[in-house]
Amino acid sequence: MSSTTAEAPIGPASQVELTIGGMTCASCAARVEKKLNRMDGVTATVNFATEKARVSYPAEVEVADLIATVVKTGYTATEPPPPRPEAPEEPQPSRASEEDPELTSLRGRLTVSVLLALPVVLLSMIPALQFDNWQWLSLTLAAPVVVWGALPFHQAAFTNARHGAATMDTLVSVGTLAAFGWSVWALFWGHAGMPGMRHGFDFTVSRGNGASTIYLEVAAGVVAFILLGRYLEARSKRRAGAALHALMELGAKDVAVVRNGREVRVPVTRLTVGDRFVVRPGEKIATDGTVVEGDSAVDASMLTGESVPVDVTVGDTVTGATVNAGGRLVVEATRVGADTQLARMAQLVEAAQNGKAEVQRLADRISGVFVPVVLLIALGTFGVWLAVTDDTVAAFTAAVAVLIIACPCALGLATPTALMVGTGRGAQLGILIKGPEVLESTRRVDTVVLDKTGTVTTGRMTLQEVYVAEGAAEKEVLRLAGALEHASEHPIARAITAGAQERAGALPAPERFENVPGLGVRGRVEGHEVLVGRLPEVALPEGLARAKATAEAEGRTAVVVSRDGVALGVLTVADAIKETSAEAVRELRALGLTPVLLTGDNRAVAESVARAVGIDEVIAEVLPQDKVAVVERLRGQGRTVAMVGDGVNDAAALATADLGLAMGTGTDAAIEASDLTLVRGDLRVAADAIRLSRRTLSTIKGNLVWAFGYNVAALPLAAAGLLNPMIAGAAMAFSSVFVVTNSLRLRTFS
Repeated sequence: MSSTTAEAPIGPASQVELTIGGMTCASCAARVEKKLNRMDGVTATVNFATEKARVSYPAEVEVADLIATVVKTGYTATEPPPPRPEAPEEPQPSRASEEDPELTSLRGRLTVSVLLALPVVLLSMIPALQFDNWQWLSLTLAAPVVVWGALPFHQAAFTNARHGAATMDTLVSVGTLAAFGWSVWALFWGHAGMPGMRHGFDFTVSRGNGASTIYLEVAAGVVAFILLGRYLEARSKRRAGAALHALMELGAKDVAVVRNGREVRVPVTRLTVGDRFVVRPGEKIATDGTVVEGDSAVDASMLTGESVPVDVTVGDTVTGATVNAGGRLVVEATRVGADTQLARMAQLVEAAQNGKAEVQRLADRISGVFVPVVLLIALGTFGVWLAVTDDTVAAFTAAVAVLIIACPCALGLATPTALMVGTGRGAQLGILIKGPEVLESTRRVDTVVLDKTGTVTTGRMTLQEVYVAEGAAEKEVLRLAGALEHASEHPIARAITAGAQERAGALPAPERFENVPGLGVRGRVEGHEVLVGRLPEVALPEGLARAKATAEAEGRTAVVVSRDGVALGVLTVADAIKETSAEAVRELRALGLTPVLLTGDNRAVAESVARAVGIDEVIAEVLPQDKVAVVERLRGQGRTVAMVGDGVNDAAALATADLGLAMGTGTDAAIEASDLTLVRGDLRVAADAIRLSRRTLSTIKGNLVWAFGYNVAALPLAAAGLLNPMIAGAAMAFSSVFVVTNSLRLRTFS
């Protein structure tokens, strides 16, 4: 009798980020990732550079099960601790200033190993320094280096061997112990221990009597070189992640909250939505909020890269971690904790750094099988040399060189270190890259679609030109118009009022006010009947009529101002173009992109804006729901499309485009749908974002070319006997340092 059992449905996935300890190379990360992914319903990505595992798992699996799997694989795993409120009297040290215990331990091990290994290398390489029984001094100095200095390699190799695996540590441990073991045998049971023995040094494999040949300089020198390489690599990795650590440390630690009319200093973690807090000049704004009292200038340079402070007043929004550069402000908190812009920026950057590009997955797969293959090549090298030359010394030397030269670390570091530095530098400049797959998209993009309102333009109506009749004064026209419009809430009225106050000063109060729907406003100001709006009953002089017609033909709104039935002037109002938009369009063209203006406004307005900023292709009068169709049509023409927008109605188009860029001044929906977020509302940052992404991708590819090329070239050289094992060790150590150093060049991007 047979029976079938229905598989239990896998529950909804949860996510956790684990900190992985004990990984020493890319093949370690590949092993952990492989073991986690073998669990039912689990999807894991392990990043060697950040030492993090991002794991998606079903309800049937617990975090303890994930940790147990990692431990069984031979490594450690911990869940990040929940955030704890910080007491104001005990401020926590910044991550940047903390001393890394692992780095301290590595530095101590390196220092001792170098001091002991250097005399061994000099004695072995320079026959003139070799006194009677020098070899026994070399053994005394080399033994602590091989046993204690290389202890982390031996421990990791033993742990991996117990789990049936081999990593870079296996190669180092086997190679150095083999060289040291051969030397001990030759000294105690061969002829190498005889007084007066002399030893030469060759850069290539040399032949000789195995009983009188020692490799103490190889054993000690390789350990010292690899420890140096690992120390430099660890320091560089720490510097690579410094931008993210600095971003996380930007926020204020405590805040003066207004409670029952009094200011009370509390940790920022105790702030809740709706709390009002005081920000004095020079202090950081504790969290995102709205100004309810005061005027000031806010310096957001450390968060957005924007150097010029922004004026704020009652009703304006402010962002946490920015600095109050002017007067006293009272702010009402609108977002706290993980919902603030700073916290979301840090989350986006960390998520991007923990991700993997497709090219890195290939490198990881290669690293996972590379070490066992190298062990086989080393055995094969030994066998072939022995069969061809019948020289055990030469065969052994070539095999040890193969073991030591072939390190997959550079492959594992190529992508994550460049990502860490590139995304960190982006965060400093107000550019948030959501993931490594975004980088590939930026390389292919050839068309950039720009939403008009809020992206190319400010999204706010502003007063543009003022045309006055003969005999009239501009300030007088503005005073009369502004006085009436001040009583209206219409966007055009607000634009005229703001412009009038800026250009003409204080406005008189109207003695009577009346709103005329569809036409404008009328009232009495300083004893005169004043009308502002579309006034068919008022005759316009030829100059004003021509100005009005020209403004309307270009898509601007023209408003007539009359006093006692006589036209005094025409005011034009429009959505102002951002000062930097024209320069941004030039920069986008310089990157090989064709700009397209997309808007729901009428064609006259759109073409006027396009002419002003230098865009040739205009798609106007598009309904919000049709923006997706426009993007799809452009893609159907064979174009690779980037979309820049900021509104809710842009979200679907941003998600549909090959590359979505959301202005950080826009809505949450647009930001969530995008691939790149531009924290500032400056279109020039879009060009910077694409340049940075392309530079990061180029760095990754350069790293991988070096890493692959190094291993492809080095293995045959070592197997052919053209590399002394110590030279091989130095080359292997510095290949990883080269990759990390190359990635650090991204820190200078501007």
